[in-house]
Amino acid sequence: MIEPGRQSVLMDAPPPNEDPRPFLAVADHLLSLGFSAPRPLAIDLDHGLVLLEDFGDARMREVVDAAPESEARVYSQAVDLLAALHSHPAAGGLRAYDRTELQREAGLLTEWFCPAAGLTVDIDGYRAAWDEVLRPMLADGHLPVTVLRDYHAENIMLLEGHQGVAGLGLLDFQDALAGHPAYDLVSLLQDARRDVAPDLEAAMLERYRAAARPIAGFDTAYAVLGAQRNAKIVGIFTRLWKRDGKPRYLAFLPRVWTYLERDLAHPALAPVARWFAGNVPAKARWTALRDSAGA
Repeated sequence: MIEPGRQSVLMDAPPPNEDPRPFLAVADHLLSLGFSAPRPLAIDLDHGLVLLEDFGDARMREVVDAAPESEARVYSQAVDLLAALHSHPAAGGLRAYDRTELQREAGLLTEWFCPAAGLTVDIDGYRAAWDEVLRPMLADGHLPVTVLRDYHAENIMLLEGHQGVAGLGLLDFQDALAGHPAYDLVSLLQDARRDVAPDLEAAMLERYRAAARPIAGFDTAYAVLGAQRNAKIVGIFTRLWKRDGKPRYLAFLPRVWTYLERDLAHPALAPVARWFAGNVPAKARWTALRDSAGA
């Protein structure tokens, strides 16, 4: 029974092109562990309709932007949540976030950005460089955890009346995979849509290390997955402009390139950094799409 007058959110994911079941499965896993995922109030899988608990309007992005003094505190909460989530094995039934998937995502840069920027690049060399970098990272001994994949300030809600990890409401996790614990930390601390200062990133990384005590190799994995994620986002945001007619995403690219270039400075990324140096000139990274779009 749905409480009269209660505000809720309707998920409309009609078959055959969409399926709410992955979202519901991950939500059930998160709820079972004491995290705040939207609780389903009514479900109609035949029509792809799910009525969900509403988390209100206090989104992390707007809360922190309106009250900068809260930034360190709120980011600390978000990091503590990841440390708590990573103390549990990955949810059952999730696909592995493996080298094939990581390569496919990194390839979005050469598939979309490079043609849009008028660049002819060595695609085989790009894949080979990523293989060289990803192989040791994936063999570093970290056990797979539930990777939400879009864990950032626009997908985290601040919930009144909830304590600890339950005080943050989680959204947009239907594409979750079983993967490396560094990935969601990168998603949070190298946020494509919001500046995260290097000193805050460093402080939050240290907070995560103290709470989760990851094994050796975590910092290297953070840089590798940072570069991989940011290369993917460059490709996705270019696709949103070229294919989907959404030029506003071009405004995010300078921030993403800043993160990517910082990650590429890590010694473990040397093969990929060399590929970028030889195939994507620095000027093309920052201005080519802006010029093409007439911005």
